[in-house]
Amino acid sequence: MNKILNILGVTAIALTMTSCQDWLDMPSESSADSGSVFETVSRAELATVGAYASLHTQELGYQLLEGTDECASTESNSKYDVSNYNFTNVTGMLSNTYTSMYAAIEYANVCIQKLPGMSVSESEKGKVNALLGEALAIRAYAYWNLIRFYGDVPFTTVPTSELTTFTSSRTDRDVIYDQCIADLQKAVELLPWQGEANAPSTPERFCKNSAYGILARVALYAAGYSLRWDLNTYDASTLHIARRDDAARVKELYQIAADACKAVIEKRQNGLLDNYDQLFRDLGNQTYNKETMLEYGWYGENATDVRTGYVNGIPTSGNDNSEGGMGKGGSQMMAYPTLFFDYDKDDQRRDVSVCNYGIVLSAKGNKYQMNTYNGMGVGKYRINWKKEMGATNSKRNINFPLLRYADVLLMYAEALNEVNNGPTQEAINAVKEVRKRAFRGNEAKAAAGIPTNHDDFLTFIQKERKLELSNEGLRRTDLTRWGKQYEMLMAEKQRLVNLAKRDGEFANVPVYRAYYLSTTPKFEDPTIALSYIDLSQADVEALGLSADQIKTLKILNSSSKGSLKDVKLYEKDGKLYSAVNKPEGAVEHSYTILNMFSIVSIKQKGNLCVEDVTGVSSNNAWITGNSGVFYGLQKNMTELMPFNTSKILDVNAGLEGQQHPAYK
Repeated sequence: MNKILNILGVTAIALTMTSCQDWLDMPSESSADSGSVFETVSRAELATVGAYASLHTQELGYQLLEGTDECASTESNSKYDVSNYNFTNVTGMLSNTYTSMYAAIEYANVCIQKLPGMSVSESEKGKVNALLGEALAIRAYAYWNLIRFYGDVPFTTVPTSELTTFTSSRTDRDVIYDQCIADLQKAVELLPWQGEANAPSTPERFCKNSAYGILARVALYAAGYSLRWDLNTYDASTLHIARRDDAARVKELYQIAADACKAVIEKRQNGLLDNYDQLFRDLGNQTYNKETMLEYGWYGENATDVRTGYVNGIPTSGNDNSEGGMGKGGSQMMAYPTLFFDYDKDDQRRDVSVCNYGIVLSAKGNKYQMNTYNGMGVGKYRINWKKEMGATNSKRNINFPLLRYADVLLMYAEALNEVNNGPTQEAINAVKEVRKRAFRGNEAKAAAGIPTNHDDFLTFIQKERKLELSNEGLRRTDLTRWGKQYEMLMAEKQRLVNLAKRDGEFANVPVYRAYYLSTTPKFEDPTIALSYIDLSQADVEALGLSADQIKTLKILNSSSKGSLKDVKLYEKDGKLYSAVNKPEGAVEHSYTILNMFSIVSIKQKGNLCVEDVTGVSSNNAWITGNSGVFYGLQKNMTELMPFNTSKILDVNAGLEGQQHPAYK
């Protein structure tokens, strides 16, 4: 059996992990498929729950979260290469997500085979049916993850112990997608709605609500674009971006997605929280709410380290034994400054999604430090929003969102637009509901600019998904299913250049920002963003600074320059004054003045300039250089990843000659 597991890319894992739930002593795969586990409902439940630990990986919240128009790697290693689509090192390519998804599939296949044959009482049948629904949904979710990154993959729906002649060649993704959709359609029949009898008490497991949502997602992907090639020849000349050939099936898939979303919406069990930040505070504290429908749970100190909040959290530096015990961390990525400017200034999502501060840790007292444009943090997984640090620096006990109700609303709008060749009023209302929360109930802001024709509405949805769901692991493959990965990422690269030049839409972006610290970091911190005052060049010159101070502010390529600390200024009505020209009633504070194009951040990837902005600067290669942003990106090539040679191809004879054609 171990040989077959290796062929699949599965490591036989004995999952005896702890969780914040009572899911203890999960049986190993080898014991799960012996049949003895399925003699009681309670042990069958443990076997089913065992699959969930494999549904998320560090890669999904790290390298595969990066490489979008939302965030970028700040590293200089293989992770940076992969996040920027340099897949040429096939021996070092990612493999953990591939292996982990097949582990989940094996668990699910065993459960799907064994659960229907259990001898149970009449009162236990509902529970067994619900477990079967969970297993079907888990398998579909795992295959969706495989297809969106690899395309056609090995496919089986029976346990490996039954596969004596299994060769595990690639299977047409459309065949796999159709099976996943059938599985999810059966799952929603078997699973109870949340709160009903036999429903899990936590969104860390599937119920009917979340199964409907994932059905919609898989249907949208199955109907969408992907990189394809001839599965008979594997000739690189056959690489192309396309949908499946069956136009009628594509239309049917969009209808399936719309119907699934509508079922959730009309049930009215899920909804949007008023405060966007509360979603992510709850994830950090294992607090469940009506909006987060499926999340990857914390499986304990001995579980796989997915590093949520560490690699993709806010930047911290200094002593990990600091006051408050917050622990040191990265992060290893930054939010693009262009993402910050994508938001309306009144959109409450902006300062949650893009964090404008980092935390400097010290035994003498932790303190905030404002980030420059090129050091903005991914703001959703913050250590200071938790009640405590977590198990270790990297194991922060932060759950990861897999499905939210806002996503259901946006998928509903997108699907209706495709079914009807333009947005219906229902589609427009769904988008407005998401935006109304973003603008704290402002109807005019919520409705502003929503188009009424197909193409413009789709473009609007594509941006709204970015604003609502940034850095939740969907963007990279969403761009692919829309057939626009290359075009949209190259456009984002040009936007970064334009921002560095203060050109086009960024012509009037403020260069300087002044702030003072009125609070210190702590657990359960109410702080969302540091307050600041934007300053123009004229504003700075009116502050009575010396020539040397102004020169220091203009130096962008030194971590000790580009800012001034402890400048005594006077504020009134949002404007700053020197002691000489302060108006009556102005309040004195000690300010830091920051050149927002400098490298004075805890974590960044070089300064933002490709040309001089306001003074001394050098050309920075991180955007436009040979190894700059998206440097490996190529159309009809990098939309999908190649298989790792040693960990996937070399252990599976069935994949001989079946490498991604561009990497053979």
